Amino acid sequence: MLSPIDKYILVLLGKPQSGWISMENRTLNRIDFLHKLVTAKAHLQPITLIPGETTHIFFKEIAKKFHLNSIKLQQQTYLLSPYKEAGIYADTYSIPLNINEKNLIAFLVNQTNKKYEKISKKIYGSYKTKQWNRILTIASIIQKEAANNQEMPLVSSVIYNRLKKNMRLQMDGTLNYGKYSHTKITPHRIKNDTSHFNTYKYRGLPPYPICAVSIDAIKSAIKPAKTDYLYFMKNSKGVHDFSTTYKKHREFIKDAKSLQK
Repeated sequence: MLSPIDKYILVLLGKPQSGWISMENRTLNRIDFLHKLVTAKAHLQPITLIPGETTHIFFKEIAKKFHLNSIKLQQQTYLLSPYKEAGIYADTYSIPLNINEKNLIAFLVNQTNKKYEKISKKIYGSYKTKQWNRILTIASIIQKEAANNQEMPLVSSVIYNRLKKNMRLQMDGTLNYGKYSHTKITPHRIKNDTSHFNTYKYRGLPPYPICAVSIDAIKSAIKPAKTDYLYFMKNSKGVHDFSTTYKKHREFIKDAKSLQK
C-alpha cells in the first residue's frame, strides 16, 4: 500500500511501469523499490505459434518451456476465446516470465481478437464470431492443404466449389486436428475416425477450425480465386496439380503413383 509520501516520491521519479516487471533483487529499501517501479523493464521471452499448428501441440511445448500446465492452458482458452481452435493467431509474442496460465491465455486471446476484429470490420464492416468461425475454419483447411501461399486462393476455390455442389471435401488436412496435427492420414484412419472432422464421411465444413492460421490463409478464405477446380493432387515438385474433372484428377494420381515406384 502506497503512503501519501510514496505517491509524492513517485511523482518526482516518474511514471510506474505497467504489467510484469523484473525487480532482480528480492530485498530492496523503500526508495529503491519505488525507483524500480519507474525504471525496471519486464523480463520477456518470445513464444511462436506457427501457422498450421494446433493448440494441443502448442500448449504442450510452451508448458514444458515455461513450467505451465497444458491442460489449464486449454481450459482457459475454452473459457476466454470464442473459438475452440484458431483462437490464438499464428504469430510470435513476447511474454513475461512467471506468467500464469490464465493471464497468458487472456493476453494471447485479447491480442488475437483485436486482430480478427480489425480485419473483419475492414472487410465486412462488423465482427461476428459465428461468421468469423466459418472463415477461420476454411482458412485452417487452406493452411493445412496448400503447399505455399500462392496456392492458397486456389485451394480456397476448391473448398467453395465443392461446398456449392454439396460434395464432400474429402481433404486429409481436416483430420490433422488436435493431437493428430502431425499424423499421416491412412485409409484405416479415414475409415475409423467418426468425428465430424472426417470430411470423407461428412459433408460440409468441420465444426470449428483445425489449426492456427496466417493472414494469407484468412485472406484466401475471404477471397478465393475464381476457378472451376474441384480437385488437387500433390506432384513430384511438392506442389499441387489442380483439375476440374475427376478423369483429369485420376491422371494426376496415376502420374504420382508411377513416380513413387
